[in-house]
Amino acid sequence: MNKTIPLKVPAHGLTVTQASDVTKSKMTLNVDAVVVGSGAGGAIAAYELAKAGKKVVVLEAGPYVPSEKFTEMLAISMATLYQDHGGQSNSAGDITILQGACVGGSTVVNAALCFRTPDYYLNLWAKEFGLTNLTPDVMLPYFEKVEANLQIKENERYETSPGAELINQGIQKLGLPPGYAKRNVKNCGLTGHCFAGCVSDRKQSMLVTYLPWAVAYGASIYSDTRATKVITKGGKAAGIEAQIIDPATKTKKCDLTVNAPIVVLAAGPVQTSGILMNSQVANSSGQVGKNFACHPTMSLTAEFSEEVDDFHGATHSLYMDKYILPEEGGYLLLNAVQDPVEASFQAEPGTGKPYMSYMSKYRNTIRLITLIHDKNVGEVIWKNGVKEIKYFVDNEDFEIMKAGLKTNARVLFAAGAKRIYIPTSQKLIIESVDKIDAVIDGLKNEPARYRYTSFHPQGTCRMGADPKKTVVSPTGETHDVKNLYVADASLLPTSIGYNPSETVYALAHYISDHINRVHA
Repeated sequence: MNKTIPLKVPAHGLTVTQASDVTKSKMTLNVDAVVVGSGAGGAIAAYELAKAGKKVVVLEAGPYVPSEKFTEMLAISMATLYQDHGGQSNSAGDITILQGACVGGSTVVNAALCFRTPDYYLNLWAKEFGLTNLTPDVMLPYFEKVEANLQIKENERYETSPGAELINQGIQKLGLPPGYAKRNVKNCGLTGHCFAGCVSDRKQSMLVTYLPWAVAYGASIYSDTRATKVITKGGKAAGIEAQIIDPATKTKKCDLTVNAPIVVLAAGPVQTSGILMNSQVANSSGQVGKNFACHPTMSLTAEFSEEVDDFHGATHSLYMDKYILPEEGGYLLLNAVQDPVEASFQAEPGTGKPYMSYMSKYRNTIRLITLIHDKNVGEVIWKNGVKEIKYFVDNEDFEIMKAGLKTNARVLFAAGAKRIYIPTSQKLIIESVDKIDAVIDGLKNEPARYRYTSFHPQGTCRMGADPKKTVVSPTGETHDVKNLYVADASLLPTSIGYNPSETVYALAHYISDHINRVHA
């Protein structure tokens, strides 16, 4: 599979129909395919279907924000580019579940980190879920294709942040294997502002790659457009009902009907499951919304005696995955540049003088993330348009988190840390390496006690061969409704322990190829 990109693509900007462009209270579009969501899966599906000659429309609930309007200030970006203004969380409120809500989806606000799906999971899915079609040999050319198209490659040494250099020293002092991050970035500006959007268009997000390519092949994009229902006729998908919402007033501006014999849902695990529930389709298994996982993370913040200034360089420079597979531990360590806004809520410094004292040492701090391979124990519930992400960290998973935190803390102390802050609701500090076990062993799995973050919602429309236990077939089509496809992280049968973006990219290409074969 060779890289194939249309020749006539604007150097910058994207043609999008926004709520401000709409003057009618009702509209109907007749197309060959409608794609709901413009992120990792939706953008690729739109591109592949349009390239095959189909008339395609993409519906995105979020706004269109061109990169020149990115501020590189996380607090502002949260309000403009993220789902629920960055406030999406589980029902207990202790896990912030970050998800992009803009044209380009989460690819606009992620850190560009990419991993191929390990063969371990492809083999596991074949054995446990009947996905014998997704073998390592079959998936390899899809990984190679997206890596070429998105310029996914290992960081150069000069891209490493100052904090990552220290962490690397700690990893190697402990005899652990360092892993060097691969990212979808072209000539990175090394500003460390990935989570706020890339103002220079160097991050190869869907906003500057597959969406412009899809438009060049004739696809249309509608932002501010919330899909509400899948239209079906005779057991087949027939289109989407949607509402165009004025982002300023939050009121409905237009009822939109898109008639299309092919429907692709790629709105993300929370929203895709919600559309299916609202439509009351594709759920004979009772599994829509079930099997939610999200890779909960805790960031340990280490304070050093000297200034580190870990706020420039690649957002992610390195990782340590010796213990990533479930039988080996089930956790990943990952460095990350920390924005001052993030630094202010990752630990519990108190208020007033204690808070100011903590933040005055921001230049002396770095963080190291512990990410766990969690069980699919959660559920997304939608009632009357209101969602609940019912997910609590499993007790066994919490023990994995504690094991990861111990390794994390040892790496940071080996790197020269003076003290380490644990992200708890009450201040908790590890003062020395000999206190690590005692402090972390004392942690108990209690809701609302820790400050978790998740960037990786997965599951809710599990893919598999058995229609009684899964929602989507091995080729991405729902078991119950023909020509209704899912192409996002909802598909993943299990948590995969690594950032899932490249997995979604590859699956979206695979599913799109299938659609084009069936609907040639």
